Amino acid sequence: MGAAGPLSAIQGLSRIDLALLGGLALVSVGLLFWATGDAVLAAGFLAGLALAAGGMILARRLFPAAAVGEAAPTDWSMLRAAVNHDDIAIAITDRAGRLVCANDLFATWMGGFVTPPGLPLEGRGAELLKNAGRTAWRDGEGGVDEIAVGPLQLRAQVLRSGQAEDYLIWRFSAHERLDLAGEIVRHLDGPAGRTLAQAGVMAALVSAEGRLRVANQAFLLRALGEEDALHYAGRDVAGMLRLDDAGALYFAREGDRATPVRMLQIPLTPADTHGPMLLAMLDEEIGPADRGTAQSYIETLLSLLPFGLALVDRDGRFLYMNRAFMRAAGVADGKKPRYPGDLVVGEDKGPLADMIRRHSSGQQVGGDLSIRLAGQGDEPVSMRVVGVRGLGEAAVLLSLKDSSEESRLKRQVAQASKMQAVGQLAGGVAHDFNNILTAVLGSCDLMLMRHTPGDSDYDDIQQIRSNANRAASLTRQLLAFSRQQTLRPQILQLPDVISEVSHLLKRLIGDTVQLSVHHGRGLGAVRADPGQLEQVIINLAVNARDAMPGGGTLTIETYPVSAADVRQMGNEFMPPADYSALKVSDTGTGIPAEVLPKIFEPFFTTKDVGKGTGLGLSTVYGIIKQSAGFIFADSKPGAGTNFTIYLPVHRAESGVPATPPPTAKAKKSQWGTGTILLVEDEDMVRAVAERALTRAGYTVVTASQGEEGLERFAAMDKIDLVISDVVMPTMDGPTMVRAMRAKRANLPVLFMSGYAEEQLRQSINIDDVAFLPKPFSVAQLAEAVSMALDDAAHRVGHG
Repeated sequence: MGAAGPLSAIQGLSRIDLALLGGLALVSVGLLFWATGDAVLAAGFLAGLALAAGGMILARRLFPAAAVGEAAPTDWSMLRAAVNHDDIAIAITDRAGRLVCANDLFATWMGGFVTPPGLPLEGRGAELLKNAGRTAWRDGEGGVDEIAVGPLQLRAQVLRSGQAEDYLIWRFSAHERLDLAGEIVRHLDGPAGRTLAQAGVMAALVSAEGRLRVANQAFLLRALGEEDALHYAGRDVAGMLRLDDAGALYFAREGDRATPVRMLQIPLTPADTHGPMLLAMLDEEIGPADRGTAQSYIETLLSLLPFGLALVDRDGRFLYMNRAFMRAAGVADGKKPRYPGDLVVGEDKGPLADMIRRHSSGQQVGGDLSIRLAGQGDEPVSMRVVGVRGLGEAAVLLSLKDSSEESRLKRQVAQASKMQAVGQLAGGVAHDFNNILTAVLGSCDLMLMRHTPGDSDYDDIQQIRSNANRAASLTRQLLAFSRQQTLRPQILQLPDVISEVSHLLKRLIGDTVQLSVHHGRGLGAVRADPGQLEQVIINLAVNARDAMPGGGTLTIETYPVSAADVRQMGNEFMPPADYSALKVSDTGTGIPAEVLPKIFEPFFTTKDVGKGTGLGLSTVYGIIKQSAGFIFADSKPGAGTNFTIYLPVHRAESGVPATPPPTAKAKKSQWGTGTILLVEDEDMVRAVAERALTRAGYTVVTASQGEEGLERFAAMDKIDLVISDVVMPTMDGPTMVRAMRAKRANLPVLFMSGYAEEQLRQSINIDDVAFLPKPFSVAQLAEAVSMALDDAAHRVGHG
């Protein structure tokens, strides 16, 4: 029992017992004095007994203890204090700061049985509560008027209690009751409302007057629609619902196709049924047998439609997809994906899943989403997502249009437009570059007239002239691609052209490549420039040779293609007609799919730097197009490449004789006499031409534009020939010539231009004019002038 045992025993003795103990103490002192005979020792013994008894009495009064032999009684006053206040949160702690007990309301408000003063309070609440506890230990009572736990405002009172006053009672009371309606508003307008919507629950809080206070997105989309969902506060809920004759409840805006709903009404104040009310709605489920029958009917209907349609359940899983949807999405038989997101690229998975989730929660209208299908490139396609009701497990209908054919046509049109635009650009560049080359070549020719082989500058001039001719060759290829080069078309047979070039092909392709030629029967004649057609075959053969570094077979074949065959091909760019086809095939490495659409673009090449100009196939493309033909490439990596050319069969008009091949004209003299009016807007070309013609013996008068040319013409008495550029600022060459011919009808004219002669003759529409293509040398200029003068004299002589 420890030190408290003797103290408790002394407190429990009666007066008689105390007198008896006093007597015994005196007897003990007497016996000690008798035995020792020492009065001092006996008196000291008596004093010691008296001092011990007084010390024990004093200690008991200062530190009272429980009765000996029995436990301390239970402190029922504390338990009564905790039980009697069920609307107050109460907690009890001991002197060591341990939580002894607490009621349920304390745990509800504080988020668990947390020991005061370490409660989850706002601001300085914990510090104030701690100070109140210290005050209670010191003074017996402490308190705090304003503390907060989240939105809950509390008042705290702390009391010291217990028989030994070694416990603290913490009492917390609310300033006002919790606003349940406010809490519902906060939750329905936040994550809780979205969670309910995803589960298919439509929830709304309605005021006592039947006005809508707040609702989750699922309720708003079904009741008001997407446009009015933003302005819902204060609307009458009764007008959003309707009852049919059978008592089924519907959303009014959904009309006759609406799905019935089941509504639960939850009063916020159970004692007051006319107060605010929480509404929870669910779609009325149909029976299992009806659900299976309805979905079966829908799937049968979808399978008969030519549109790509699929059904998705509320969890975003595919239930059904028809054949058109599988074809449009590129889904193979037996490999149906589980989720719609499996069909699209990674960046589009999230937006598609969000849209399906939004429509599956109750929205019965549709929306379009631009997506990119996996494995079908970066070209977007449109998928329509529509929320549906009454189809069993199906919650969303997906619609995907099979746009593969449309996409292919768009790509072809875009490629054709791009090729046309690039061709116009290339033609303009080539025209301007030809003016520069004309000046360079002319200057070289003039310098070579002053130098002889062996001079120190002769070789350098020849090198400049050689490089200028190479540049002129490149400009001719650009003009070929842009369909602006000068052609000399003839009526010919494709086998004859191949036979002419076959010997050269064998030398070009080498010994490791085998040449195989096959000709079909019944080939029609075509109208084309034989020289340019040979260039086409050579360019294709060289490309095929480069694609077969280890050797292989180059096959050239010709065959007829009828109008019926063209219709079966289904090519929208080839009009149905009779064609003679030329096919060049190799067994090389092939062309990758991403490179194939670019092969006809100028300067595009896959060869190493310095091993190709990128103009070979673009030249082929331009020549074929300028000849009214078509060219297509088909290739697979590792399986070789096929180039197929279609040239329309030439039908000679009745009564019109066939055009004979041009005969070689005798070389004209580079010297002559006469007066020439030279009109050219490029200063360098005009200067070179003037010097060359003056050196050849002609009298030359120059003008820099058409209006100045007319002034010179009006001031001159005699003009033997007018040499003019075609395209000039202010007034072009043809306009100037027409004004001159109005005064002198038989005026000889020589046009010079970097554009194609055939194209210019169609646009100029002036008779009896000669043409000199740029770039030209001094010798070619002199010969063209001599020939133009001779032709004019011949016309006058036979006029």
